[in-house]
Amino acid sequence: MSSAQEAAALATAERAPRPRGRARAGRGGAGSWIIGAYSLLALAIMMIPIVYTIVFSFNDARRTNIVWRGFTLDNWLGICDDARVCESFGNSILVGVVATIVATILGTMIAIAIVRYTFRMRTIITILLFLPMATPEVVLGSGLGSQFVNLGVERGLWTIIVAHIMFCISFVVVTVRARVASLDPALEEAGRDLYASPGQVFWRVTLPLLMPGILAAALLCFALSFDDFIITNFVSGNAETFPKFVYVAASRGIPPQSNVIASAVFVLAILLVVVAQVSAGFRRRKLAKTG
Repeated sequence: MSSAQEAAALATAERAPRPRGRARAGRGGAGSWIIGAYSLLALAIMMIPIVYTIVFSFNDARRTNIVWRGFTLDNWLGICDDARVCESFGNSILVGVVATIVATILGTMIAIAIVRYTFRMRTIITILLFLPMATPEVVLGSGLGSQFVNLGVERGLWTIIVAHIMFCISFVVVTVRARVASLDPALEEAGRDLYASPGQVFWRVTLPLLMPGILAAALLCFALSFDDFIITNFVSGNAETFPKFVYVAASRGIPPQSNVIASAVFVLAILLVVVAQVSAGFRRRKLAKTG
């Protein structure tokens, strides 16, 4: 067949109508409507407590914040009218920040060591790192609380920080380990070929590549620490964090200022997600233009 005949055959094939295949799975039909309705129902059920919290942050509460008495902005303008609310919230922020920084540093070092180096008992250490994630929090909290009592350690904010570092390290190791395992060793070898020292390779090549995983692990660690109640209740002593304050106050009606702080935290989390998605979109478009 000559080149002219081949070109004509290709043009005819391109113009010929293509047979329609089966419809894409998931489009049309009763199944897609059922899945969509189920998803909306599940989302609505999950959002009910959040909507309740936001609405009752504007409630003109008196002794309790259970019955709606009217709309007011006083709760948002006087968040610290109840000093215990701001004090417990500040304690949670302090514990979360310190535990996140320490656990992220230690967990990142452990993750790099497990992936990049061979040493004795590495498999056992890897298994042991998963135990805090698999062990019920009641068991961890009661065990730590008993240990602090037996050692004569006065329980307070520092014992809370130690406990949070302990269970956060496992989550950091699991998250960062996946990122370390996905790195291309050729990138680090290229840095060494350009006469970079091991420290320069780590700070200029390895760490920037690991940073998305490290940031994700840090955010997860802070969220777990800020939200924890069970372990904190066993090791806190007289110190009070925000979840512990809410649990104690719930018996007599949660102060509306607690709803205000919870609503603000939820809105802040949504903003962080939106900013992350927008920045990721900008990066993808930038890479597409440069590529």
